[in-house]
Amino acid sequence: MNPRAVLRRHFGHGSFRPGQEDIVRAALAGRDLLAVMPTGSGKSIGYQLPAMLLDGPTLVVSPLIALMKDQVDELARKGIAAAALHSLASPGQRRAAEAAMREGRLRLLYVAPERFASESFRRLLEDVPLARFAVDEAHCVSEWGHDFRPDYRALADAARSCRRADGAPGRPPILAFTATATPEVRQDIVGLLGLSDPEVFVAGFDRPNLFLDVRKVSGEIEKRAILPGLVGQRRALVYAATRKSAGRAAEALQQSGLAADAYHAGMEEAERTRVQNGFADGSLSVVCATNAFGMGIDRPDVEAVVHFEIPGSLEAYYQEIGRGGRDGRRADATLLWNYVDVRTREFLIEQSDDRGPGAPSSRSDSEHRERRRELDRKKLARMIAYADSSGCYRATILGYFGELDTPRACGFCGNCARRRELSEEDLLRLRKILSGVARSGERWGKRRVVAMLTGDLEGLPEPLSRLSTTGILAGESPRTVGDWIDAAQGGGLLAATDDVYRTLSLTRAGREVMSGRTLQVALTLPEPPRPKQKKKTKTSKALAAAVGTSADPASIDALREWRRQEAARRSVPAYVVLHDRTLAALAAARPATLDALSEIPGIGPAKLEAYGKDLLALLGAEGG
Repeated sequence: MNPRAVLRRHFGHGSFRPGQEDIVRAALAGRDLLAVMPTGSGKSIGYQLPAMLLDGPTLVVSPLIALMKDQVDELARKGIAAAALHSLASPGQRRAAEAAMREGRLRLLYVAPERFASESFRRLLEDVPLARFAVDEAHCVSEWGHDFRPDYRALADAARSCRRADGAPGRPPILAFTATATPEVRQDIVGLLGLSDPEVFVAGFDRPNLFLDVRKVSGEIEKRAILPGLVGQRRALVYAATRKSAGRAAEALQQSGLAADAYHAGMEEAERTRVQNGFADGSLSVVCATNAFGMGIDRPDVEAVVHFEIPGSLEAYYQEIGRGGRDGRRADATLLWNYVDVRTREFLIEQSDDRGPGAPSSRSDSEHRERRRELDRKKLARMIAYADSSGCYRATILGYFGELDTPRACGFCGNCARRRELSEEDLLRLRKILSGVARSGERWGKRRVVAMLTGDLEGLPEPLSRLSTTGILAGESPRTVGDWIDAAQGGGLLAATDDVYRTLSLTRAGREVMSGRTLQVALTLPEPPRPKQKKKTKTSKALAAAVGTSADPASIDALREWRRQEAARRSVPAYVVLHDRTLAALAAARPATLDALSEIPGIGPAKLEAYGKDLLALLGAEGG
């Protein structure tokens, strides 16, 4: 039977997804291989389908019990003989799986990497030769991977101790799979798993139907307030850094009337199974979970993935948001970003211990753990840089995974949506910044350049204190100038070295803007400072009285609701759309034409073009 016929008969698919067929044919040919494919692209076909055509069983090493359970259950529904050996299986279940393996009744056997320490399991492998040795989530072998598992380091030796089902000399071919691996992690996987002249398949990492966004929030209260709106009535996953945080997120959604529940390792097994099954069968629409949930979840219709806190790495983040939109429809991936959450991640890094409870410690253990922590700190720093980025979110992630020919702007992420053409005033400010970098000799980092531009001479190196650009932005705050430098980097006008000094330099595009040869520039500008929260919000009646108008409070209410929806759509504070005084003036004057609307204070040309028709329609409806 050929692979396409097996795909149709056993897996119900009429054709392979991009990249799958080449992987299957390499596996059937007996090659070692590494396949890096995004979450949701069908990696498991790469070892499940060959298992149907080869003599002997295929062993699949998987790091999570939930992942094994999901895949074995799904294979059983397809009529494919598979079993799993893990710590939660009863002695009877383990004996039944081993017997089926010895009797040749299994196509696939899933095991955790820790299983190779079991003497009975090693005897099983001595008795039963293998068709293929598959390693799922292969990034776990690398310290640079986002989920390093020390037990994965023993897999190369474990594979070498196995016999081939076809009787050929040597170990069975190794098939390694992962969804997220940078070039350095791919190199680690090949070396640490002992892959011999492997075929390496790297599918494009882009998931074009995912709308990527980062929402800056003031803290927990704001998170809980906006979370129900981000989820809505959609099927969604909410990822949290800790068990308590997962519970608080679920509570916020439940209080809004949504069918949500928490999932984490601190729950009883029966409770975790209830939540997992409820999400799988559709009776539970939202799960708020730590990162363990979702591995192997095969619901194609997840429409929103929200991160309640910042993840520990870009690899973890991209794997988790990849569980959205597997049906090809739009799905929104939103990170709620507050720098305070970094402390939680730093605490988790410091508390990490690969040895396990009760294991003896040694000097080499301590050195290893500190090296691991330093790697985790670097990965967290990269994640923070993404959250703070003013450039295209998609380009930032794809560049991280080695896709360097990615367009600078995808047009389908939060920063691209917020990008706008600069006014003459803003363009002048930008040119001053670019000139400052150029005049400084492109030898300094952001902090020094900001101090020079704002005229902060205390501690400033002498070469920067006497430039023509020194103090040229003395009226601006250092925070604002720094944010503009970030925006210029995000727009490809400035570049920074990748060392600790982060030295700024102009790109070719930046020189064109600085010289005035490029007159139209679009950037994702820094968000304006949040207005101070008033103890009491004025009622519409009080607002009208305060502004001195005879506006109908009902009209102001209607305008406020329109503003709220528009602000949510643009992911900006409400006052950025229109100020309260402008709403009151609109409700009082009730302009009927665009010319009359342009006379209202606060309605400039840009606001007129963006909102004019909507406002006239709204005021006309109210007046009618």
